[in-house]
Amino acid sequence: MKTLTKLIPIKWTIEDYHNMIKSDILTDYKCELINGEIIAMSPELPQHYNTTKKSVNYLENLLKDKADVRFNGPITLTNSEPEPDIAIVKLPESKYNEHHPYSDDIFWLIEVANSSLTKDLSIKKELYAQAKIAEYWVINLQTQELIVFRQPEKGNYLIKINWQKPIINSLAFPEIDINISKLFP
Repeated sequence: MKTLTKLIPIKWTIEDYHNMIKSDILTDYKCELINGEIIAMSPELPQHYNTTKKSVNYLENLLKDKADVRFNGPITLTNSEPEPDIAIVKLPESKYNEHHPYSDDIFWLIEVANSSLTKDLSIKKELYAQAKIAEYWVINLQTQELIVFRQPEKGNYLIKINWQKPIINSLAFPEIDINISKLFP
């Protein structure tokens, strides 16, 4: 009989993760599946929650009948099921009764970052770029700035912009002006 001489991390599949959820194994944990690993999520402070909720409400009004604006819900990627703070996805909403949005369903993602800033600018950015999410925004609560990533290629975004202007237009809806001040507390 062979003995293990080193610990080998177990990589979980989306199916494994869903089975754990269905069997209540993860009930007491706030976690997400990232690159096959179950990772604890950062707890939310009131400013984070309120900023996310305010942004969702604002974007829902702007994108009414154009997109579904999801709040703290999972998305399903190849070997991950992260829970971005905001996901702007294709309609109809009923499309997601049987599965979470896939990368092809996503217009863009937004993370609100304070204590999670390092993770959002590294692990999450790479994950979303690998999934070819066209646009990824980080609302940085520490500096009160919007960081915009565009043009995913080879697991990274080729464009990073620390947005300075009062208005931004998403790649998916260039005709809609988004007032940056409405995204911040």
